[in-house]
Amino acid sequence: MITSINPTTGEVLEEYKEMKNDEVEKIISSSHQEFINWRKTGFNSRADKMKKAASVLRDKKNKFAEIMTLEMGKPVAQSRAEVEKCAWVCDYFAENAERFLDDEIIETDASKSFVSYQPLGVILAVMPWNFPFWQVFRFAAPNLMAGNAGVLKHSSNVTGCALAIENIFREAGFPENLFRTLIIPSKDVAAVIKNRFIKAVTLTGSTAAGVSVAKTAGENLKKTVLELGGSDPYLILDDADLEQASDTCVNSRLINGGQSCIAAKRFIVVESVYNEFEKLFIEKMKSKKMGDPFDESNNLGPQARIDLRDELHRQVTASVEKGAKILLGGEIPKSKGAFYPPTVLSNVKAGIPAYDEELFGPVAALIKVKDENEAIRIANDSNFGLGASVFTKNISRGERIAKEELAAGNCFVNEFVKSDPRLPFGGINESGYGRELSVFGIREFVNIKTVYIK
Repeated sequence: MITSINPTTGEVLEEYKEMKNDEVEKIISSSHQEFINWRKTGFNSRADKMKKAASVLRDKKNKFAEIMTLEMGKPVAQSRAEVEKCAWVCDYFAENAERFLDDEIIETDASKSFVSYQPLGVILAVMPWNFPFWQVFRFAAPNLMAGNAGVLKHSSNVTGCALAIENIFREAGFPENLFRTLIIPSKDVAAVIKNRFIKAVTLTGSTAAGVSVAKTAGENLKKTVLELGGSDPYLILDDADLEQASDTCVNSRLINGGQSCIAAKRFIVVESVYNEFEKLFIEKMKSKKMGDPFDESNNLGPQARIDLRDELHRQVTASVEKGAKILLGGEIPKSKGAFYPPTVLSNVKAGIPAYDEELFGPVAALIKVKDENEAIRIANDSNFGLGASVFTKNISRGERIAKEELAAGNCFVNEFVKSDPRLPFGGINESGYGRELSVFGIREFVNIKTVYIK
């Protein structure tokens, strides 16, 4: 059985029976059959249904937000915002997919030659619990609009979200088996990848999970897009607006309980402004309220699971043992639930978990540096490369650093890193490869076909 547990109370929400191999194969086969017809539908027909999906999301926003908050604990206001963002990505690709995938004429010595973008088939999505609706919709909206089918292996603790998403597409009028959920444990994913009807795989999750999926997909010559972990550096330069920077940094560190691959994690502060920034940062971290995620006055709910909270605390403890200092938090509350308080560490250096590893929770690592050059060096001193941000009043300086100096897939200036349907999203190094969203994302899982006519 797969069990969904409320991380706020520890109570069992629901138990789901795992699907047997023959049931999984039947679902994938059915999705393939739906794809054969779906790929021939026009963009207008697909767009009508995708816009209907956006309407279903908005009409039932409170219901879907409640499911998210119950299953993984994020503040309910953030859950509602996530549903709205999912509706946005549906509308965006409904309105732009045809343009993104239109034939491109290429002048050659042929009488006519062009590039055509054709769907591949059934795409497997292996998705995480931290943004249980958004991660799925940012995959599903472009791929269904491209003419593909999809099967979802969601994280086990958000199975209720997975089934709700499957029903949203059905309610919107998509063919019954075009988008399906597989209720299976992680150990069964390899067999799904090997299924002959699965044409490609996208995964959002840990680096270890990405390596495992990429290995199996590579052995079966199937394309992958991987969005993996991150240890995003935020550079606070000597001319930064410290009030604005500290506000933005605290919000980025605590949003979604700090459980985001693109949350701010390492705060690299030039020494001339370090003391003032540290003071502001701690004050604002301390002001955030932790508690029941359904209480709108709270900024921070529980972590998604007890084991995840305990692993986060182990990283904090190990960092302190190796020289880091706790300026705020750092203790597990005695109350029930998977709670962990806003925590700030200083004296963070290479060789300790808070510097080298991803801290997936509300723990901030402060790092003091001499100047801009050292800030850039430390920012890039990471195996990850998902997001980064730089704070400076000199916009041209910030643009230069973001464009030319920071080794990451998403680099922002005076703002926290976030995904946007209009912009490509993805990482480098151990943060993965490939891109989601925008024109680049919708073209990841299509056959980029050359057509040459003499």
